[in-house]
Amino acid sequence: MTNPHAHTQPSRSDFLKRVTARTKRILGPWGMFIRGFVKHPVMVGSVVPSSPALIRRMLAPVDWQNTKLFVEYGPGVGTFCRPVLEHLSGDAKLIAIDTNADFIEYLNQEISDSRFTAVHGSAADVEAIIAEHGHEQADYILSGLPFSTLPDGVGPAIAAATHRALRPGGAFLVYQFRAKARDYLAAHFRRIDKDFEWWNVPPCFLFWGWKD
Repeated sequence: MTNPHAHTQPSRSDFLKRVTARTKRILGPWGMFIRGFVKHPVMVGSVVPSSPALIRRMLAPVDWQNTKLFVEYGPGVGTFCRPVLEHLSGDAKLIAIDTNADFIEYLNQEISDSRFTAVHGSAADVEAIIAEHGHEQADYILSGLPFSTLPDGVGPAIAAATHRALRPGGAFLVYQFRAKARDYLAAHFRRIDKDFEWWNVPPCFLFWGWKD
């Protein structure tokens, strides 16, 4: 006979859902970011979100007036998404791509903007993703993915796919903690502008690869 007072053992998925919900309530976006780093350290470049100074400098070269599609790889909790949306025109779009389903769920809950789409997928599939959303090419693609720690072959595949996905005159915006990231861009982009931002934790290299 079944005991009506017996407690069933909660599943691992139920436990993780409760932990995620509690983390979001207590720590907000910082908690989600830290949890994402712990869960996927290879795909998240830092345990601390990008600084306002880094965001301003990284986005400074963007020609917002002529931007119709902006794509971001590894949006995390939307540190760049919100500033990008503030600059985009009313008919432009932002597509954020992340392999971390927790981040995608968080972004869809927190950002209510008809111009914004969060996609659970790989940056290497950017061409297929933008095509699925009715676009031929992107004007700008932003990435904070840690190229040097990605699995073998993934970094070069992302750089190649990004070059193909950009329109002529568009740019690949990359911020990294190691200068080696430039090597991935150099295989496809002949013009690469560079800078360095000290006001970030940790300080990082900035690259803008322009498509001829």
